[in-house]
Amino acid sequence: MKRTILNIIGWLAVALGTLGVFLPLLPTTPFILLAAWCFAQSSPRFHEWLLYRSWFGGYLRHWQQYKAMPPGAKPRAIVITIATFAISLWLVKIVWVRFLLLAILTCLLIFLWRIPVVDAKQQK
Repeated sequence: MKRTILNIIGWLAVALGTLGVFLPLLPTTPFILLAAWCFAQSSPRFHEWLLYRSWFGGYLRHWQQYKAMPPGAKPRAIVITIATFAISLWLVKIVWVRFLLLAILTCLLIFLWRIPVVDAKQQK
């Protein structure tokens, strides 16, 4: 029963993480990390798939090995975050929602800025 529940949560997390790639307020990383943990506890096959065959695999393996982002990932993440929030801020006309979006954007950028990056010299 525990394995089944963890598998369901894992696949739900993969789905939400995938949606988070396209939706600005839905975070991708926590859901994919949750999926990796659930699959590690419940299904070696699904864990293997997530690490080696999914779109997120390279980032997950890098995170597991170094507890950091790969080179180049942080600037891309910051640019994509700013771009998606800029679109949201442009489309939203309600002032308090714009302030809420700016607050969320600020928190996300601070969070992203603090994540370490491991460069090629440190990987060896």
